[in-house]
Amino acid sequence: MNATARPALYRNFHRLAWFALIMTASTIMFGSFVRLSDAGLSCPDWPTCYGRVTWPQTQMEAAQHVASEIRPLESHKAWREQVHRFLAGLLGVEVLILALLAARRRKRGVSQIVTASVLVALAIPLYMMGSHVAHNVFGAGALDSLPVQAMYWYGASAVVALGGVFVLLLAALRWSNVDLARVATLTLVVVIFQALLGMWTVTLLLKPIVVMGHLLGGMLMFGLLVWMAWKATHLPITLAEAPRLRWWLRAGVALVVLQIALGGWVSANYAALACGGGSVSLDNFPRCVSQWWPQQNYVEGFTLWRGIGVDYEGGVLDGASRIAIQMAHRMMAVLVALYLLVLSVRMLRLPGMRGWATTLGVLIVLQITLGILNVKLALPLVVAVMHSGGAVALLFVLITLLARLRAPE
Repeated sequence: MNATARPALYRNFHRLAWFALIMTASTIMFGSFVRLSDAGLSCPDWPTCYGRVTWPQTQMEAAQHVASEIRPLESHKAWREQVHRFLAGLLGVEVLILALLAARRRKRGVSQIVTASVLVALAIPLYMMGSHVAHNVFGAGALDSLPVQAMYWYGASAVVALGGVFVLLLAALRWSNVDLARVATLTLVVVIFQALLGMWTVTLLLKPIVVMGHLLGGMLMFGLLVWMAWKATHLPITLAEAPRLRWWLRAGVALVVLQIALGGWVSANYAALACGGGSVSLDNFPRCVSQWWPQQNYVEGFTLWRGIGVDYEGGVLDGASRIAIQMAHRMMAVLVALYLLVLSVRMLRLPGMRGWATTLGVLIVLQITLGILNVKLALPLVVAVMHSGGAVALLFVLITLLARLRAPE
């Protein structure tokens, strides 16, 4: 397929890609709202909420399902969790359509996508059959306390879902990316793993490694869709310095993703206010608990796996461990900000890049400001969600430039 045929091929594809991109950003932001408002466990079962497609309105309605034995209904939170699942489900359908469109010119491409999707869809009722036996996977104890029948259903669900993922990965590895078939299929794989991580977020009781992984999965899907949308739109930026600048941008993306992971770890371990955020008696920024270098426990703070059966809502770490997480996030923020500011200055000197350089610089300053306000104002919900949105915006700028930059022929 030659380059001149690309725009015609993507005439409708790119519109759906942009719509899916907007939906992904919205889902990430709403997910931050759910997590930061402590609504992540408000529906103890998955994918239903107390056995309902929507959510119960009263305690009496919730009591009709076994999930009420795990956690009492908080209806003002339950709707947030279930709406987030609806958004994620809609996004999954959009990415499935993108994969079907991208693979339609491949031999047996559509059939492979459909077969994999059917297997993944079949895994959901299999999982729910196990949940009816065990109430909640790990809500009442450790793995070895599960009934044998529940273990059977969970195992069958995992095997079927992984079979679907295997079909998709095999297809993606065989296909080239000239028509975006590979990247669209890989994005569908990410959606499936995101669904699994969303399920494990509930069943493993907000385990920090799962919560952080769920955030990174959302950012990965967003990045893939940004790249795919621009490639389908076909609006290159021709620049003689493009090859060198692309290396700078790749490093920038890596640093931003690492900082997002640290931010997710801060949130998952409830360490955002570890330095005394909002306390009138403590200097919490730029110092921490009124000290430049307080006691910190990095070993405990960055222990990724702590077993099964622990409820992590509210956090389980001591003060020194949470301070270590907060301080690591702050120090990494300085490094990332300095790097991106240098990148912005370099871009200012390049022809036609002043607008992008200014946008990047403004986003860096805004993101730093929001991070400081989170600490000083004791994590107000609006500011915290905007901070997550700032990370999304930074990724959008960096990946946009990676997708569009081209050296002159």
